[in-house]
Amino acid sequence: MAQYILALDQGTTSSRAMVFNAAGRPVSAAQQEFSQIFPAPGLVEHDPEAIWESQLATARAALAQAGASAGEIAGIGITNQRETTVLWERATGRPVHNAIVWQSRLTEPLCADLRARGLADAVRAKTGLVIDAYFSGTKIAWLLDNVSGLRARAEAGEIAFGTIDSFLLWRLSGGRVHATDYSNASRTLIFNIHTLDWDDDLLRELRIPRALLPRVLPSSQIYGMSDPALFGSAIPLAGAAGDQQAATFGQACFAPGMAKNTYGTGIFLMLNTGPQPVTSGHGLLTTIAWGLGAATAPTISYALEGSIFVGGAAVQWLRDGLGIIQASADVEPLAASVPDTDGVYLVPAFTGMGAPYWDATARGALLGLSRGTTAAHIARATVASMAYQTRDVLDAMQADIAAQGDSAPLKALRVDGGASVNDLLMQFQADILDLPVERPRVTETTALGAAYLAGLATGLYPDLAALQNQWALDRRFTPALPATERATKYAGWQKAVQRALHWEE
Repeated sequence: MAQYILALDQGTTSSRAMVFNAAGRPVSAAQQEFSQIFPAPGLVEHDPEAIWESQLATARAALAQAGASAGEIAGIGITNQRETTVLWERATGRPVHNAIVWQSRLTEPLCADLRARGLADAVRAKTGLVIDAYFSGTKIAWLLDNVSGLRARAEAGEIAFGTIDSFLLWRLSGGRVHATDYSNASRTLIFNIHTLDWDDDLLRELRIPRALLPRVLPSSQIYGMSDPALFGSAIPLAGAAGDQQAATFGQACFAPGMAKNTYGTGIFLMLNTGPQPVTSGHGLLTTIAWGLGAATAPTISYALEGSIFVGGAAVQWLRDGLGIIQASADVEPLAASVPDTDGVYLVPAFTGMGAPYWDATARGALLGLSRGTTAAHIARATVASMAYQTRDVLDAMQADIAAQGDSAPLKALRVDGGASVNDLLMQFQADILDLPVERPRVTETTALGAAYLAGLATGLYPDLAALQNQWALDRRFTPALPATERATKYAGWQKAVQRALHWEE
């Protein structure tokens, strides 16, 4: 009897697989890193075959560790690094080029051209996104223009496009499924989040043939069956969502007004806005959180998202760049060894700044240094930078919601990701937001969200109410900073950000 879900969590630096039981608890996990490819400064690629091989290996390892056969798996859920772009041959499944990673700034010249042509407002109105090299559409256009003979083959229907979820669905199904879900489609820059279809005007502007594109389906849906040769027998391919949307689902943020923050390499804050998209006037993205229900009449939940480019990556910089810590976990005790930053601010704009600033010319700044500044002060400023950037985004979200006439305040912020285990950061996050911060017992919420979506489609989980009841609190951090001190600290941060913006202009 099927009693488990296999969740595939395909990330930017590693592939993970986890088995969850009917209570939503992890049973086993396996993880494998794969190589990053840097053809030139600012460019990032992945080998799609390395992604596939590592993801398949971890899936098999997680099943073996759980002692579970394919027949005991109700379904497979997929979550993925979102905007990363792959084109492959339909006949062979072979990629025609390395995957262009979401971090890559390869298509910034094309984005600049689109902005110069006055398309920014139309793109935002249709897709909820800003024109930026972050998203998939310009990556597709670049590949069509730069891989010899590819455009003609694409127009002839010989080539398929997908974000990583689509590529995995194709490989898992033996080439029988070419699909994506609404959350991933909404990150491509060519999907209309209002009509729920690929947008012909944007396809024409980017010269992308429709023949390339996958079918867009609900996030909780049986897309097809896995190739029996992969796991011993066929398993339903039953759920898919982009990593941040999956984390929001795994945090049970099902009701409008609920929000989660994921602290990873970057930081991603997502606020559920319900059945209506909210247009941001403050530099945020309007995106689809997920689509549930029947493929013919899906129920769509929208979200506001703030993407912060550098979160945990700043801690990695302390480790690898400055050498003041040996391991990332060392940052908390070092930062806690001083009572505050002594006026030091780190603005970690190493690759520009994302929401709500969207300034590609910003660069990192370390400010407020004195002769008494120590490595501990810099470490504490690094931890604080994650909390400050989160407040920037959350303030923008609250302003956007208020502009829509919704004055209901956010009651708490749910948190996950690697840095959410840092109690010092979580307490300062609550302090600087003046808002409770809630950390769940299961912090692997991205994989859990994929499992929930697949489990709903296959009946292992009965409904959203049951999933809401499974969410369990590990610790609640309540604000303890006096209002005047909070205001002073945040004003200093805003002053520091102004020094970092427009640096390369």
